[in-house]
Amino acid sequence: MKILMPLLSYLARLSVGRAILWCYVIWYLCVLYFYFVPSISLWLNSLGLSLIVGSALVLATGPFNMHRIRTQFWVVSRLIMCPFFVSSFSALTTKSNFLLLLSPNLKENLVAVMACVIFLSSTFICKQTHRALTSTPQVK
Repeated sequence: MKILMPLLSYLARLSVGRAILWCYVIWYLCVLYFYFVPSISLWLNSLGLSLIVGSALVLATGPFNMHRIRTQFWVVSRLIMCPFFVSSFSALTTKSNFLLLLSPNLKENLVAVMACVIFLSSTFICKQTHRALTSTPQVK
């Protein structure tokens, strides 16, 4: 229960923008499940691109120093992780006839959509529950 409460609290306070980012990660993980390739070169190339492009993104949005990493850890982390996700997604799906993010296989798309719907529904329920528990009743 100690682990569950912080998670529920996080979901209850999750902004729309961050919920969308989580859906991107969920979609990526679904594609990774269906198209995983155990190629060390693919993953090392993605990691290298992530470090190079991610560092450039961090520098383009502010200083790249320990103070910023400590105070904005998740912002800096997302800037570095995004190029990893993009490059590995592209490498994994390059010969699979994807249309943007959509697989040519309907079942795979439905799995990813349902995973996102379950996540967003859970987030919505957490928000409603949190709102109901924290609102003060009006005395007339």
